[in-house]
Amino acid sequence: MNGTQFKVQNVDLQQVRNQIQHRTDGLSSKTLVLRRGQPFTILINYDGRPFDPQREKLVFVLGPLDVEVPLSVSGQPSPNKWSAIQEKSLSIPYAPCPLAVSLCSPVSAYVGVYKLQLIVETGWSAKTFSLGYFTLLCNPWCQDDPVFLPSEELRNEYVICDYGVLYKGTPSEMVLRPWSFNQYDKGMLDICMQLLQISPQSQADMRKDLLSRSSPVYISRVISAMVNCQDDKGVLQGNWSDNYSGGVNPSTWSGSGDILRMWSDSQFRPVKYGQCWVFAAVMCTVMRALGIPTRVVTNFNSGHDTNDNMVIEEYYSEMGEKLPIGRDSIWNFHVWVESWMKRPDLGQGYDGWQVVDPTPQEQSGGIYRCGPAAVKAISEKKVDMPFDVPFVYAEVNADVHKIILRNGKRLSCTVEKDRVGALICTKHPGSKKMQDITAEYKPKKDITFNFVSIHAVPEGIAVSLQLLKAPIVGENISFNVVITNKGDVPKMLRKHVNAQSKEYNCNPTEAFWKAENDLEIGPYETMTVKHEISFEEYMAKEVMEDHLVNLAVVIEDVESEERVLASEEFHIKSPALKIHVQNKRSVIINEQQLAMVTFTNTFDVAVNGVLTVEGSGLLQEKFQISLTIQPGETIWKSINIIPRMMGDKMLHGSLALTNLPIILRGFKTVSVQAA
Repeated sequence: MNGTQFKVQNVDLQQVRNQIQHRTDGLSSKTLVLRRGQPFTILINYDGRPFDPQREKLVFVLGPLDVEVPLSVSGQPSPNKWSAIQEKSLSIPYAPCPLAVSLCSPVSAYVGVYKLQLIVETGWSAKTFSLGYFTLLCNPWCQDDPVFLPSEELRNEYVICDYGVLYKGTPSEMVLRPWSFNQYDKGMLDICMQLLQISPQSQADMRKDLLSRSSPVYISRVISAMVNCQDDKGVLQGNWSDNYSGGVNPSTWSGSGDILRMWSDSQFRPVKYGQCWVFAAVMCTVMRALGIPTRVVTNFNSGHDTNDNMVIEEYYSEMGEKLPIGRDSIWNFHVWVESWMKRPDLGQGYDGWQVVDPTPQEQSGGIYRCGPAAVKAISEKKVDMPFDVPFVYAEVNADVHKIILRNGKRLSCTVEKDRVGALICTKHPGSKKMQDITAEYKPKKDITFNFVSIHAVPEGIAVSLQLLKAPIVGENISFNVVITNKGDVPKMLRKHVNAQSKEYNCNPTEAFWKAENDLEIGPYETMTVKHEISFEEYMAKEVMEDHLVNLAVVIEDVESEERVLASEEFHIKSPALKIHVQNKRSVIINEQQLAMVTFTNTFDVAVNGVLTVEGSGLLQEKFQISLTIQPGETIWKSINIIPRMMGDKMLHGSLALTNLPIILRGFKTVSVQAA
């Protein structure tokens, strides 16, 4: 009887082979992981006679939408619908050869988890076999996919790479933050899929949501909302209060993996806490995992225009203290992501990088999310284009009006044209260097910057501030005030200098340091006055990782009562950890290597803290140890690494001090070679 029937025994989804061909072999899921628009082969093992299309019909069914795909014995895959085609198999004498089937999805297939079934129909019966599940991702290697990226180097950086460098601080005093995206961690792809599965859109109408998920524009809007928790069971809760009790200080996160695992393990309760770079880095992880090329971007001096007039108003007292007036603000930096995709909804010319921002600032379509806004549309000020172009335009291109007030009355107003969006940057592909992408966001005419000096009054007094060296925690802050009399008569002047602590995203607190004195200056004279702020004076609060110092000087002409203001914001850098890898040029997969972390305590007090070293694909789990380091002492800690994945990987360390509000960091990239 067996000889006359075709009886399915089991099916081999050929996970290893298919995932290598689909470039998904590093991703961790309970399912087979594939990319759309590309065929994959499965083997059907059977008893009895071979498959005969005259006697039985084989139909594959793709759940949950129950799309039926009948098996064809020949032909080519269709570009716009699912196909199943019998492959020619090598016949082996006296042994049944498995039935090889090439299944292929169209590039318009939705991103998500599919259930695969096989129905065997004969004249009188039909039998259904469950073959398992597969996860389908976008395909930046496929020319017809809307996320196609034509460069292998860029695909490696923006899809494959699992680490990055985030930029914080100020344009002149940049702080580099190493970050692990962790998209290859155990179970991470399944967690990234959960963001789509538990979104309000999916919960409200699963069928409509699945069909919409063919579009990276739609996916990016859903993920942008799901990374914050304002409207849904999203991943992260924002906190800018300086009080992080009940959660984690955003500055202490160093990778996305811990955050996404905590969210999934807690049955989708928001993880506490995130700020802009954490929201953006987590979104980058999810988008890269889904196959959408994505990079993290920092905008220095980011405007937050709350009244849609494309102008940011800043107010100062006549003594030069910045006043907490108005809802407009300039964040010293703000971090979002750009994702690469076609924009058929915008007409020609707007494909490419799109700004997507998961930090909950303003609503878009009634939900806290932002983008995708085409970078090209931002540079062209196409403020009517979806999505959220006016908001992002103001973040990078708004004018700043600096107003000095006395008793609520305006004494002066100066305009800065090029302060907002002073530098927009991302990590350079294939290196740790910074790539300046400012020009991509700026209207062509503005690249030559129309700058109105804030420091000068015609025929009057000019003033500027000069930092004598980059400030480092533990050292004094030294700076000069340079005053020039542009007139032909001597003047009596009153000088007010103050320093205020400032978080990167809001107005400063009260001044923690002040100096005032009277001066006499001769005609056309330039004088330089040196000031120092000691470590003890700024120690208490100013050195926290994302705080800056706002330094301001107001020079008052005693006779005319004219005032001129100069201000400078800067970051106080922390000393760095050093990381050495023993044979950096010959790091071989699955072979043990020695790494060394060193740090010299340059403070005049002993420091206590916890050293953490981690590296996706290099260390199975984090290395942690508590330390006390005496003034002047150098510590050396050795760590064994065993690389589990080939390609570029990053080892990074952080030393979170308990008796000073500082986290010291260092990182080293290594290229893991085949054995």
